[in-house]
Parts: sequence; C-alpha cells; structure tokens
Amino acid sequence: MDLVALLRSARSSRKARWWLNLALGRAIPFNRPHGFRVVPQEAGGIRVDIPFLSVNRNHIKGLHACCLATAAEFCSGLALLEHLDDRKYRIIMKSLRMEYLFQGKGAAFAVFTPSKSDIEKHILQYLRTDEAVLYTAEVPVHDRNANHLATAYITWQVKDWSRVRTKR
Repeated sequence: MDLVALLRSARSSRKARWWLNLALGRAIPFNRPHGFRVVPQEAGGIRVDIPFLSVNRNHIKGLHACCLATAAEFCSGLALLEHLDDRKYRIIMKSLRMEYLFQGKGAAFAVFTPSKSDIEKHILQYLRTDEAVLYTAEVPVHDRNANHLATAYITWQVKDWSRVRTKR
C-alpha cells in the first residue's frame, strides 16, 4: 500500500477517503472497533474523527481516556509517515503522555499538522549524522463544541531501516 499516495488522493476525493479508511482498518485491526475516520486536511496534516460509540465510552458515559490517546497516536503517526518515506524510515512510538482537560460527552477529533520544514529541521537533518532521532508530536484533541479535551505528547523514534537491528 502506497500510504502517501493514498493520503494525497484522499484530500480531495470522498472515494479515496473511503478506500484509505478501509485499507487502514485492515492494516491496523486494533483501531477498527473504535470506528476512527482519517481525514487528510487540505492544507496538510491529518485529522482523526472519534465517534461517540459505546465502545469508546467509559463507565461514566464520557469518551474513554485510552480512546483519546489511541486516536492522537494514530493521527500523529500518519502525519509523520506522510512526510517520511516508510520504505526508508521506521517510526516507532517511544512514549506517550496525556494531559486530560475536559470530559468528552460527544464525538471528538485529533489533529496533527507538522510542516515540511519542521520535519526537515527536527528529524531529517539529524538523521544525516545520527543513528536515530526522537521527535515529540503535540496533538490536541477537541470535541465538536470546541472544548479542548486533552493534549497528547507522543515521542517517536525515527530511524533509517538500514540501521534497524532486530536481533542481538
């Protein structure tokens, strides 16, 4: 699957967005029950819509903290992969920190929009000399009423595939 091409075409085509979400649901089955919808933003970046489904709610009928964290991670990972060639670079989550600010009582969304210059300055520049780079994405999560529900801080390790060791 050429993720970057699929994301680009999904910016302007409903059919391509449908294909993108179908493909992501198959590629990442863990996220499928949440009913997340990925919406590439026209100006760049990724929005992940979080439906107010029973599977996404906690015991007090609000959006579950782990659901918000999962959507933010999904959002930032896709936005990074949009700028980094997944055949050349491996990204893996190193840490995730959440700050919860408001109880979500309806549908919500996470948005992450890294700029090309931000990726160049904080990732690609260092990968020319270093084996791996740590990059922290700050992802806000809001509900449909513009309430700021949470902010996720996801630290990604970016590494050239030629430097990845899987055996000791």
